[in-house]
Amino acid sequence: MTEFKSQAEHHPNSPSGFLTTRWSVIERAGEVESEQTQLALSELCEIYWYPVYAFIRRRGQNADAALDLTQGFFARLLDRRDLFQADSERGRFRAYLLGAVKNYLSNQKARDNSERRGGGVELLSLDFEQSEARYQLEPETGETAEQIFDRSWARALLSSVMGSLRVEYESAGKLATFQDLRGCLVSDGSLAPYRAIAERRGTSEGAIKVAVYRLRRRFGELLRSSIAETLRDPGEVEAELRGLFRALEAR
Repeated sequence: MTEFKSQAEHHPNSPSGFLTTRWSVIERAGEVESEQTQLALSELCEIYWYPVYAFIRRRGQNADAALDLTQGFFARLLDRRDLFQADSERGRFRAYLLGAVKNYLSNQKARDNSERRGGGVELLSLDFEQSEARYQLEPETGETAEQIFDRSWARALLSSVMGSLRVEYESAGKLATFQDLRGCLVSDGSLAPYRAIAERRGTSEGAIKVAVYRLRRRFGELLRSSIAETLRDPGEVEAELRGLFRALEAR
C-alpha cells in the first residue's frame, strides 16, 4: 500500500479535512456556491483522476488524448455541476462516476476541441506528470477498462484509509509507532518481523503483536466506514469490500 494524501470530511481524525466520496457531502456541496464547495470538488477530482485516466487509456486512447479527455471530463463536472445530479438512489458512487465517464466519452465526438480541453474552465491542478509512467506499470493482460478502473479505485480507497490512520496515530503522538508497524498490516510478521520491531522499540514481542492487532482492527473500521460513505445501503458494505479485494487480486 502506498501513502496517500487522504481526502476526509471535516473531522479531527481526517488528514485534509474533506472526504470526497460521501453521497451526503456531494449533496450538500450542490446546495451552495462557495470556495469550500470548489475545494471539495477539486479534491474529489484529485482522488479519482487516475482511475478515470486509466479507464480512458485502456479504452484505446493514447497518452496525450487520455490526458485531455480526463482533464475535460473533470472540468465539465465542475463547470456544469453534473456531479450534483448524481443520484444516491443508484447506490454506488463508484458506479455513478464510471457511468458518467462512459457517457462523456460516447458524446465526445459531438464536442469541439475547446470544450474537450475544459470549455474555458481553468484547468485542474492535477498531477498528470506521472500518469503514463504509472499506467505503464499496469499488467498487460486481457484486462478490461472497467477492471482497471475498479482496481485503481480500490487502491485509491485503501491509500486514503491508510492516510487517515496515519493522521490518527500522529495526532495521538504515535507517528513513530505507525511507521514501524504499518508494514504489518498486510503481513503475518515475516516481512516486518515482530521481534526485530520489538528490539528496535525497546519492548516485548508480545506488546508488538498487541499493537499490530489494534492497528489492523482500526484499519478495518476505517475501511468499512469509508466504503459505507460511498454506498446508499450500509448493508452492502461487506459485498463492496469483497469486490474491492477481488479487484486488487485480478491481475
